[in-house]
This record gives sequence, structure tokens and C-alpha cells, in this order.
Amino acid sequence: MGEDLAKKITEKIMKRIDREKHPIIVNISNRHWHCTRETFERLFGPGVEPTHIRDLIQPGQYACRETVALKGPKGEIKKARLIGPFRSYDQIELSKTDCAALGVDAPVRDSGNVKGSAPITLIGPAGEVRLEEGAIIQMRHVHFQTQEAETYGVKNMEYARIRVGVPPRDAVLSVLCRVRDDMKLECHLDTDEGNAMSVRNGDSVVLL
Repeated sequence: MGEDLAKKITEKIMKRIDREKHPIIVNISNRHWHCTRETFERLFGPGVEPTHIRDLIQPGQYACRETVALKGPKGEIKKARLIGPFRSYDQIELSKTDCAALGVDAPVRDSGNVKGSAPITLIGPAGEVRLEEGAIIQMRHVHFQTQEAETYGVKNMEYARIRVGVPPRDAVLSVLCRVRDDMKLECHLDTDEGNAMSVRNGDSVVLL
């Protein structure tokens, strides 16, 4: 074995050992939605403001008291929670199981990439809104603050692998790395992924 190859293998092993010492918190993302102010007011009434109930790990993101029913060709799912603040687009994040229940053919997308995604109807107390696009299955991903990304050796929008779960329900998954100055270290899986590997909020994953 050449010295260069041996050095690369050693560096790779050392990086993996170091990452094992720094697990990443994982939270399970249940179905939820983001929206514009216009859409919110059509659902809840003119001049109404979202009701903040708790902050999320990602800075500036918070869960709201307001919920809507989601309607698709095959059925409805009630009490989908709004996540604030307002955005410049409408986005409904579903699991594959949700899509089957609704009859919605939502694509797997990164957040914000809603162009050409699946149509869906939102039903609120003041009215309903038919969206021609906006329903997606969110890509599983890890948020990194810029300095954290450097520590872990990852770059924005690249894919990495994580080990998740405990044997015999463990797995190795590909995740999208999302890097920004205003992010905090956190992995997001959806409910299908969490259930498949018996993962709960607050558990940890390891970057490989």
C-alpha cells in the first residue's frame, strides 16, 4: 500500500472517530405548513395574526396555535400545524403515509423548492384555499451553522451519510446538508423515517 493511500485511509478513520464523539440531535418533523400572509388571512380572517406557542431549535422558527385541515382527492387530515414566520411562498410538508391518505402525489424536495409540486387544499375557520402547488415530502436533512459545518467537514447542499437508530432497528441514511450562519445543529427526519427506526425527538444521529 502506498504512503499516500495509507495516509488518506488514516485520515478518513480519524475523521469518523472524531464525528462519533460529536453526535447530532435529531427531531421528528410531523406534517406542517408554511404560508404567506395573504394565504393565512384567507384561512383565518383579515388582520388576524398567528399565535406563537413555542420556539423551535432553528432561530426565528416557531410553532403556532393555528391549524388547518388538509384536503386531497382521497381524504382529509385535520390539525396540521402552522410554522411561523410568514414566508414568500406556501409550503405543506407531508410524509409518504400522509400522501397516501390524501391521494396527493407530492415530490421529495428541499424546503423552498415548491415549483411544480403537488396541489392541495387547506381548510381554515374563515375559508379554504386551493393551492395549485406547494405540497412536498421534505428531504431529510441536517442544519449546520457555518462554523459547525467546517468542524464536521461538510458543505452547503451536499449529501452526507448518518447512522441513525439502535440495532436491530438502525440504518445508514443519506441526508442533505443545509449550511447557513443563522442555523443551529439539528437533524430532521419525518414521521415515517422516525417510526421505521424507532427514533424519537431528542435522540442522536452520527455523521459518518
